[in-house]
Amino acid sequence: MFKKVAFTMFPVKDAQRARAFYQDTLGFKLGSHSKDGVWTEYDLPGGGCLALFCDPRRKPDAPEAATAGDASASIAFEVEDLDALNARLKQQGVDYVSDLIPSPVCRMSVIRDTEGNSIILHELHKK
Repeated sequence: MFKKVAFTMFPVKDAQRARAFYQDTLGFKLGSHSKDGVWTEYDLPGGGCLALFCDPRRKPDAPEAATAGDASASIAFEVEDLDALNARLKQQGVDYVSDLIPSPVCRMSVIRDTEGNSIILHELHKK
């Protein structure tokens, strides 16, 4: 019955600030969007979509939840070179929740976007 994840949605407080983070800092290409900034989509190269929704009734997790690793929702982006990406994002002042988390199958870093949403940067070990 289910075919795929159509999109993952993050709430944002400031649509312009959030768009700047995803486009300028992470390098995502703007997809479908409303002119007023309420809805913004970023289609991902391997499929799927990240949507940003600016609505005062919806709020990201509190910053202390993400810092403690207790965020209720996250999105994980597969990356090619975690070390290079981490170096670039740190130079740009991105907020890191966790620098590097090793696992038997991958390495991860956890960052927050400008709105407080948790993002996992995920690199699989080479086989």
